[in-house]
Amino acid sequence: MIDIYEAIKKRRSVRLYKEKKIENAVLNRILEAARLAPSANNVQGYKLIIVKDSQKRQQLAKAGLYQSFISQAPIIIVGVAVNPELDQTSENPFYAIDLAIAFDHLTLVAASEGLGTCWIGAFKQDKVKKILEIPEKCKVIVLMPIGFPDDKPKNRSRKSLKELIYYEKFSNRIGLGAWVDII
Repeated sequence: MIDIYEAIKKRRSVRLYKEKKIENAVLNRILEAARLAPSANNVQGYKLIIVKDSQKRQQLAKAGLYQSFISQAPIIIVGVAVNPELDQTSENPFYAIDLAIAFDHLTLVAASEGLGTCWIGAFKQDKVKKILEIPEKCKVIVLMPIGFPDDKPKNRSRKSLKELIYYEKFSNRIGLGAWVDII
């Protein structure tokens, strides 16, 4: 395994996977990272569905608006909110934040294990629910193919800290100074 900053730098959205099985021990470490993620009130109001079956992966790829690369991965992890009606006082849904944190943990550990992932948010909710027999009250949030990359995605560009950071209020860039320049 690699250090966390290397995993952050290494993580890419992978859209081409090798036909290589992921060892159960590796998968368990990845799932453990998701399990350990913080959640609102420590409720962990979600379920993760591990899909290995080739036919189901192909069906999910079709439900994922024909993003065929989804089915190439040996595993698809599906994040499902079990109480999507719950909101925080900030009017943001618990599930969106909780699953984002869990899947971010998952992607970083996967990267540290030499695996690639890709966040898939474009899919037909009703079709995924039918394929995986998910109860109507639940909400599918993310499909994540996971496997050994068979491509070398380009380095991704990112905005500088100067473009992203404000101090004390939305329009105040004062205070960036030398701290940003040394990063």
